[in-house]
Amino acid sequence: MNLTELQAQQRFHVHQRVTMMINRYEVFADDGTGEPGPLVAFVEQKRMTFKEQVTLYTDESKQAVLAAFTARKVIDLASAYDVTTPEGASLGYFGKKFGKSLVRSTWELNQPGTDPVQISERSLGLALFRRFWDVIPWIGDAPFPMMYHFDFVRDSTGVGSVDKKTRFRDHYLVRIDDPALDRRLVLAQAVALDALQSR
Repeated sequence: MNLTELQAQQRFHVHQRVTMMINRYEVFADDGTGEPGPLVAFVEQKRMTFKEQVTLYTDESKQAVLAAFTARKVIDLASAYDVTTPEGASLGYFGKKFGKSLVRSTWELNQPGTDPVQISERSLGLALFRRFWDVIPWIGDAPFPMMYHFDFVRDSTGVGSVDKKTRFRDHYLVRIDDPALDRRLVLAQAVALDALQSR
């Protein structure tokens, strides 16, 4: 899928494959019926290096790069992540807002030429329950059984969302309502919502 076709897409499906040593994500464009269609991005990386630099390839062959994101400070992973093209040009950046995230996971997505987009968990009650779940001995190590969602908001206007579609598997539906938002930037953020946030 070329970049013009990618930019025209409004819905994507992000699936994580669970493995012991490797984080693997597949991103599919929607087929028009609400189901995954063609593969548009593929991520496969050792878990020990996942938080420092992540590459989104166009397919499983990993021959062509769609985009990449890199932590500005490897030691301080609370810093922003720069998202770049295969040539190294900036697509924007995102970062977790750790003060707000103590209660409800909150990120900020920045694309040049537009106002920032705030991304936060939709349900405050569910966000608080997730935090309580994490500290329960033994149980906190199990997958969280309830579906949770993120809303993308710019100046009080919704511009997209990431909805968890399954209880025990990491499958997400990404919706982008703003035609100006770079799909590569949003897909990088969508992968980060699963891979980088502490759960």
